[in-house]
Amino acid sequence: MMEMAKNIAVADDVYEELKRLKRRDESFSEYLRRLIKTRRAISDLAGSATMSSEEWMRMKELKVEQAALDEERSLSLLSQQTEG
Repeated sequence: MMEMAKNIAVADDVYEELKRLKRRDESFSEYLRRLIKTRRAISDLAGSATMSSEEWMRMKELKVEQAALDEERSLSLLSQQTEG
């Protein structure tokens, strides 16, 4: 299965911290995947003081919206597989 790339925006300081923390031979995706597997919180990655309360609430809203889009895409792909 081919993986699709997504772009995400992070503040410069967050980028530098991610770059510093990841292994030299590791891509950002590999690093984030490794962190997800260890179930670390996003706040462990970027620090809890990197966004305002309003920004945090908007991120939560976007997460819900993205989950709905992901579900829609999954159902679409599944229906394509059953049709073919």
